[in-house]
Amino acid sequence: MKVLVEADGGSRGNPGPAGYGCVVWSADHQTVLAEHGTAIGVTTNNVAEYRGLIAGLEEARALGANEVAVSMDSKLVVEQMTGRWKVKHPAMAELQQQARALASTFDSVTYQWIPREQNSYADRLANEAMDAAAAGTPAAAVAVPPAVWTGNQGAPTRMLLLRHGQTEFSRERRYSGRGNPELTETGRSQADAAARYLAERGGIDAVISSPLRRAYDTASAAAKALGLDVTVDDDLIETDFGAWEGLTFAEARQRDPDLHGHWLRNTSLRPPAGESFDDVQERIQRLRSRIIAEYPGNTVLVVSHVTPIKTMLRLALDAGTSILHRLHLDLASLSIAEFYPDGGSSVRLVNQTSYLG
Repeated sequence: MKVLVEADGGSRGNPGPAGYGCVVWSADHQTVLAEHGTAIGVTTNNVAEYRGLIAGLEEARALGANEVAVSMDSKLVVEQMTGRWKVKHPAMAELQQQARALASTFDSVTYQWIPREQNSYADRLANEAMDAAAAGTPAAAVAVPPAVWTGNQGAPTRMLLLRHGQTEFSRERRYSGRGNPELTETGRSQADAAARYLAERGGIDAVISSPLRRAYDTASAAAKALGLDVTVDDDLIETDFGAWEGLTFAEARQRDPDLHGHWLRNTSLRPPAGESFDDVQERIQRLRSRIIAEYPGNTVLVVSHVTPIKTMLRLALDAGTSILHRLHLDLASLSIAEFYPDGGSSVRLVNQTSYLG
């Protein structure tokens, strides 16, 4: 996915009270995908410009973009990022290195200088952030929500929702709930590929996993690459499919034709000796509240199974039950949901698999 990033920074005094703004547009420059503005204390214009660029690249990465076209009205930042101008100031060198490290996680990043009047959106965000800081607004409230039309306020808890890699049951398309099959060789390769991608992406504060082996092994690969530990949470376990465990769709339908048909349309029904999708939602709601309380404003990697992940996305979208059957999530795919302290939520990404090759 290609996106356009516009970024700006300013300082009232140089050095003086400073802030930055960034906006991520769709490739056709018609839709705002994310935006952010923050006051950053007393510093120089150039530092604020670099901070705006870094924030814009982080927002693009969170959206799952692989190609980025950056436009800024800072000639210095554009020329230094393209390598045409040398970086002499130590503070600038550190920021440039940070920006380049972020840029290296994309397939391509281009930089273009534009006149200030063409960068009015990012300039407005930067100035609104500085105005709010000058008025004494708390720092957390200065940040502009990623999707301005939602009205969400504050820093969200971002959940990176990673499905486990392949097992023999998933390869044969069998119901795989509380059974504990291990990853196949392909599944381990998928887990390793996801781990490499997440390590390059960075910015992850914690790793939480289902207790089942296929999810835990996928989570462990990522945690090792990130230098983190894995926390196991039983609420992330897959649906209990009861007597249908290990059966194919056709075999389950043949065994219980009436129940199976009604179960597909009614989330309150349970397979024989199993649990309903409503039961799953109850524990995922409990889990969501716990993660938001324990990791406010942080980014958490959540490694689980297809139904819990779909349920978390459904909660973020405030969608009906039909979404459980209409969302497709590949093995080892990544989705992103955000939950805000004011109760708002948004979905940033669904079913990314580009890192699997």
